[in-house]
Amino acid sequence: MTGIAGPRVALTGAGGPMGHAVARRLLQAGADVLVLTDISGRRLAETAATLAADYPAARIESRRADVTVAAEAAAFATLVLEGAGGADVLVNTVGGIRSADLYTPFLQMDEARFRATFDLNLMGIFHLVRAFAPGMMQRGLGRIVNFASVVYGGEAGQADYAGAKAAVASITRSLAAELGPAVTVNAVAPGLTRTSVTRNIPADEVARLTAMAFNHRLAEPAEVAEAVAFFASDAARFVTGEILAVSGGISPRL
Repeated sequence: MTGIAGPRVALTGAGGPMGHAVARRLLQAGADVLVLTDISGRRLAETAATLAADYPAARIESRRADVTVAAEAAAFATLVLEGAGGADVLVNTVGGIRSADLYTPFLQMDEARFRATFDLNLMGIFHLVRAFAPGMMQRGLGRIVNFASVVYGGEAGQADYAGAKAAVASITRSLAAELGPAVTVNAVAPGLTRTSVTRNIPADEVARLTAMAFNHRLAEPAEVAEAVAFFASDAARFVTGEILAVSGGISPRL
């Protein structure tokens, strides 16, 4: 695979295992300016320090932010726009469920959780695409990679999360149509992946979910990062509006 389409990368959710893996893979692919953010300042600092030690030639900057909040997303965007002159690649890794209960029947779900899940999975994309896409279009180059999920086709007990990820898939297609041809917009749709979240899933549930995959195991964050690196690369210059399942063969359906 050829290197990434441009050297300047803005990456959200960098403090978690997935974000860390994506950052590392993009550095390997040729990123030389990497601007990171995460809601956890501690995890973000750990990621930035580790990557800086492993890639001393790269310029790595970070700012703690909750990108679902307009003012905090704007502060992160300002760091990228003023400090790096913009972003050639934007990876919107932030998402998930802000609850210890990953599965909640719809009729037992309260409005606060429903709204929070949609905000967590969509508002970072809203704020940061608006911040970075104009510059990408003006320069005639840009790669935007969003994170959907293989459950975007629907999942019992996850009406909020599956619905939000279906919205991510839909907005990915809409943005690809609006921002092309200069900017490509794609999404990865991971299956169950070995992250901090999966440690809280009961073993029998993990077994049920991994049995659905053709290779009967969890994905590793580094495997999902390979798909992100492809979408960010020059090799994917004619690939846009795609939602790629990285799920061991599990197919999302609507």
